[in-house]
Amino acid sequence: MTRDYEQFPENDNGNVLWQMVEDGNDLSEPHEVEFSIVFEKQEQVEKCALHLLHQEQKISLYQEELHSDGSDMWVLNIHINMMLEYDDIADLEEWMTRIAQEFDGEYDGWGCMSYIYDDEAE
Repeated sequence: MTRDYEQFPENDNGNVLWQMVEDGNDLSEPHEVEFSIVFEKQEQVEKCALHLLHQEQKISLYQEELHSDGSDMWVLNIHINMMLEYDDIADLEEWMTRIAQEFDGEYDGWGCMSYIYDDEAE
């Protein structure tokens, strides 16, 4: 299989998607994608979480272990069921970055589970 660089550009997102294809993932099937935003303060993560809940987003949040300097780190995950298309991921990353900035957080990336199905009849 040859990589289509228009569909899978030579950057982090394109490389991850292409690796998923090479590993046997069917990108035409919906995946639950988890976009993460990190915050230093509980108050920040709670305000952002409420904002996203009002926009009917599925979220989860948790506190990371304390940093060596004693500061907190809170992680907010936004779970979106979607087809894994490069342009859609890029658009959502832009949106997540704006949301993070609005609430004094930092967008930290995305991830999803890999699903590989064996199509062989038994």
